[in-house]
Amino acid sequence: METSSPLLVGNGRLITRDDRQPLIEDGCVAIQDGLIVAVGTTAELQQSHPDARFIDAHGWLIMPGLINTHMHLYSTFARGMALKDDAPENFAHILERLWWRLDKVLTLEDVYLSAMVAMIDCIRNGTTTIFDHHSSPGAVAGSLFRIGEAAHQTGLRSCLCYEVTDREGAEVASLGIDENRAFLKHCKQSEDSLLRGLFGLHASFTVSDRTMARSTQVAAELDAGFHIHVAEAASDVAQCQREHGMRVVHRLHDLGVLGNRTIAAHCVHVDSSEIDRLQASRTNVVHNPESNMGNAVGCAPVLDMLRRGVRVGLGSDGYTCDMFESLKVANMLHKHQSGQPSAGWAEPPAMLFSENSVIASACFGRSVGELIPGALADVIVVAYDPPTPMRVTNIDSHILFGVSGRSVDTTIIGGQIVMRNRKLLGIDEQEIMAKARVAAARLWQRF
Repeated sequence: METSSPLLVGNGRLITRDDRQPLIEDGCVAIQDGLIVAVGTTAELQQSHPDARFIDAHGWLIMPGLINTHMHLYSTFARGMALKDDAPENFAHILERLWWRLDKVLTLEDVYLSAMVAMIDCIRNGTTTIFDHHSSPGAVAGSLFRIGEAAHQTGLRSCLCYEVTDREGAEVASLGIDENRAFLKHCKQSEDSLLRGLFGLHASFTVSDRTMARSTQVAAELDAGFHIHVAEAASDVAQCQREHGMRVVHRLHDLGVLGNRTIAAHCVHVDSSEIDRLQASRTNVVHNPESNMGNAVGCAPVLDMLRRGVRVGLGSDGYTCDMFESLKVANMLHKHQSGQPSAGWAEPPAMLFSENSVIASACFGRSVGELIPGALADVIVVAYDPPTPMRVTNIDSHILFGVSGRSVDTTIIGGQIVMRNRKLLGIDEQEIMAKARVAAARLWQRF
């Protein structure tokens, strides 16, 4: 196999997310063949890699790329769109009057362009890995492969799934199962380092026992975990108790959905017994603070979950592509919810930088989200010159109060420079946005 020339990213404050060496002043990271091969001072690595290309961080931050563990790329064309019904008064209305109308009229070209726009935005905001949850009931077959095409064009590391649901009938549910099966098989047969798959399910209240059984059988055959919305609104819990005589987490456990490779998004309305079940099954919960606030569904008890040993990552639910923004909102939400100004200080950074890293590393088979030798080379340079001393003990404070996605200057994924000086490489952003506007206007007419 041909070996690529090394790349150094140095002359910056290197935040490794490695507890053994979390911060290196005038730090540098060496990249080769898509992996981190060394970290150290700029002088050390330039001496040991004299022929390497060099990216000068100008004293700014050098960090691992960010990870979003629950995303909806297909929501892109909702931006600026007017609803055709009365304003929603509850979560069911939001689904029925917005998302379930929008996803139904998506074409495969819309799916591709939605993904391209959002992936460009992710890269511009320093997000290098996403776990996307897709739905397009009018264009199911091939939809994950169109998103995969966008991932390759942009270079964004992506774990994809199609949400199986019975809300459009048995035929569409079967198409969703088939799309998950086809994409999961493709990922297993391919040596593609950018793409992985999970088996998508919408939520307990839209998936029957029969469809759940078919889905779990296919997932077991392909040795795949699930990605599903769990107890996002109180109505999901009420329906589950009414129709199945139990709460949502317990139903999913009984049906074989939970486990250490499954993502349970939201978990807003879970009780103590369900938290115990999530912990015992080692299921990955993903907190989506902006979406939960925007949809007025409540505040997930994630601080309690973390104290009790549940792995909780941080996602955006498509609300934003800027995970720095999600970090800030998570910090404020739990202070507001608890009435304690000291609450939510340590937990949101742990979700974004530590828990998301564990979830992504398990999925992609190598370390993601930390700058250590052997890790996937997903690196960002953030234009932040700290006005006060930066130390190991206050890194997260500097990030919380000093950094936003628009501070990201350079994004590297798998050793490939995909953005430099805030300009994406190999992508005509203006052309993509122009095509997206035309497609969105047509979709708005069909909506």
